Amino acid sequence: MTIENEFDGTPGRAETRRISRTTVRPMSALDLLSQREMASLANANAAIHELFRRCALAILNTDGETDDARSVYDTYADFDVNVIPEPRGLKLELFNAPAEAFVDGTMIAGIRSHLFAALRDIVFTEHKINERETFDLSSGEGITDTVFRILRNAGVVRSDTQPGLIVCWGGHSISRTEYDYSKNVGYSLGLRGFDICTGCGAGAMKGPMKGAAIAHAKQLKRDSRYVGISEPGIIAAESPNAIVNELVILPDIEKRLEAFVRVAHGIIIFPGGVGTAEEILFLLGLKLHPRNADIELPLIFTGPAENSAYFEQIDTFLRMCLGDDVAEHYQIITGDPANVARATRTAVKAVRRQRITHSESFSYCWNLHIPDELQQPFIPTHDNMAGLKLHRDQPQHLLIAELRRAFSGIVAGNVKDFGVRAIEAHGPYRLHGEGEIIDGLAGLLHAFVRDGRMKIDPGTYKPCFELAAGKPEDT
Repeated sequence: MTIENEFDGTPGRAETRRISRTTVRPMSALDLLSQREMASLANANAAIHELFRRCALAILNTDGETDDARSVYDTYADFDVNVIPEPRGLKLELFNAPAEAFVDGTMIAGIRSHLFAALRDIVFTEHKINERETFDLSSGEGITDTVFRILRNAGVVRSDTQPGLIVCWGGHSISRTEYDYSKNVGYSLGLRGFDICTGCGAGAMKGPMKGAAIAHAKQLKRDSRYVGISEPGIIAAESPNAIVNELVILPDIEKRLEAFVRVAHGIIIFPGGVGTAEEILFLLGLKLHPRNADIELPLIFTGPAENSAYFEQIDTFLRMCLGDDVAEHYQIITGDPANVARATRTAVKAVRRQRITHSESFSYCWNLHIPDELQQPFIPTHDNMAGLKLHRDQPQHLLIAELRRAFSGIVAGNVKDFGVRAIEAHGPYRLHGEGEIIDGLAGLLHAFVRDGRMKIDPGTYKPCFELAAGKPEDT
């Protein structure tokens, strides 16, 4: 495979080639199910079946050339999957699966592993929520416990880990220069023994894992971790890349973000679009909260030297919305992967010392406080988006939450199936707010559009948002 193909997907890919029917069994993740558990999987209700079908299709479509979830679902509308119990376990029966997931009729092992990880997480979560009702989603403590139990069930949190899992956020639609830089940062981190956790997709999610994998091979590291954290609404647009060896699917974006920050020992952010902006605001909403003032959670913004303007614009926007003090909560390092890794190593040592001093878990940061405004799910309907309060005449934590919701809604309108269909039916989301806030948003969003950060194919992008100063009734 050429380097270009490695980054961009296989040219000439026959998107409509299918394997008409095949069966596949789990490698290990589901080999200790009881007869009752297998029966419940085989007889899942229609909603759970459709949820798993869509996630399975996204996984099988790994390295697809589109980030349009609706396009994937429409192209493979005839894809289906059945769970079949057997005396010694279970198997999946697939119909009209993308042929690229197979080599000589055999499913690629990594894709097979991801497929059963999705089954594990979706069934575990849905059964706990809908049938046994043992998840408490009505309180912050209950949500945090839910996220922990999903991660524990997936084997992502465990007692034998030392601090060293670095969460990397950044765009799936990035330039070759930015991808190579993210790979070099991953390489520098890998040489120092760090493992990588990302949103599991392409671009700046794949690059750090790719670089770390090479470094781990050089250092003879045999227990490497490449953790991918996704959620059903985004997985078709960001199918898991082939390097991920621990995949976990959370129920929604808010729980996905909580999972990231609770397992992280450091966070590195590369250039990206609205999804990256959403992640930045979520994290800063935590770091600025008084209850988290003493918690070590290092944050570094980094990219190639020629992309320094990107972080200057992010920095300007954050200072304008949140005040100059916000800059105390992150470092900006451009053009120097080794320096990023050294700064990360120093910061993670401080995380380790703090966890030991306070007898805290290395694998899950229970003490991090996530306010209700950032933890509860936001449904980006047109009315909810229009009703966002984008002004500074409110407590800072509420403004951060509203801005996070605005970016989350635009992500949905860009790539999530339900969001894309809502935009087609009702037109762009309309956001209203204070003049300076709207001007800052306009500058940031238009720069994302100009630089092709909204879609893998920027030529097809049509903005899903409109901005207006003032209150909704004034426009």
